Amino acid sequence: MNFVILGVGGYVAPRHMKAIKETGHQLIAAMDPSDSVGILDSYFPQCYFFTSIERLDRHLEKLKLENIDIDYLVVCSPNYLHDAHIRFGLRHNANIICEKPLVINSRNLKSLELLQKQTGKTINTILQLRLHPEIIELKKKISNSSKGSLKHDVELTYIAGRGHWYYASWKGKEDQSGGIVCNIGIHLFDMLLWVFGSVLKSETHQLSFDRASGIIETENATVKWFLSTDKNLITENEHTSTHRSLSIGSMKFNFSTGFENLHTESYNQILNFQRGYSIDEVKDSILLTEKIRCSEVLGPQNYSHPYSKLPIKGHPFE
Repeated sequence: MNFVILGVGGYVAPRHMKAIKETGHQLIAAMDPSDSVGILDSYFPQCYFFTSIERLDRHLEKLKLENIDIDYLVVCSPNYLHDAHIRFGLRHNANIICEKPLVINSRNLKSLELLQKQTGKTINTILQLRLHPEIIELKKKISNSSKGSLKHDVELTYIAGRGHWYYASWKGKEDQSGGIVCNIGIHLFDMLLWVFGSVLKSETHQLSFDRASGIIETENATVKWFLSTDKNLITENEHTSTHRSLSIGSMKFNFSTGFENLHTESYNQILNFQRGYSIDEVKDSILLTEKIRCSEVLGPQNYSHPYSKLPIKGHPFE
């Protein structure tokens, strides 16, 4: 099958290129405003590359005249461009594989659903945590233990240490990334809802450029959560820039590892088993992150997460 990728110069694109190659397919064209994309040579040196979507569009029209089909368009561009780039791919008669979040604002989902129906193509989102072996086992345990009225007490901590570059890039601009809750937290919130059930109530206790915290009540759990991009919050003995931990009562899960092949497995599920994650499956997590961003920030005074009362630093570029 033939693939095209938008956003090939970013952080996550190599995982997609690796997945395309390992599943036995071809990347035939790519686009990114940055021309620092030598990584292409490691996977698909014959791939055509463009720095504007207009030139890519012209190339795809040329391929169409040569009866060369585009099977999948992969969207790895900045979050605020996802919906536009998905529409671009659908109009070129391609199925879509999109990095999370599918969109920042839920209002964009309806037009994508309509265009998907009109074109007969599929829109798939990467939600690799649903394929993580430890998370799959956790879901089984929670499903078995939640048949009665038991409500689990859950604490989630995710620290993805980032340097100053992060806040100067589109990732640090809320209107382009959706802020920390959407850009960093979307796959974790999706995982929480997948494991513990639908949202009943949500409170936002802290929300800034580099951290957020709150409480989510779901069908089967009360979740205290904390997100941050401040790498100084990670203890030195962890020797890593990323910390992911989840505790359920006295049980503790650390799922900071095991992510190496999850994009390839995601592609296997989409291409070989038609088990991609659809708009319907990602809608709830998008609505939740939207609610968190738009809710009144109540303050961390009565919140018991161990990180929530740490002082917030000033923005590095203010």
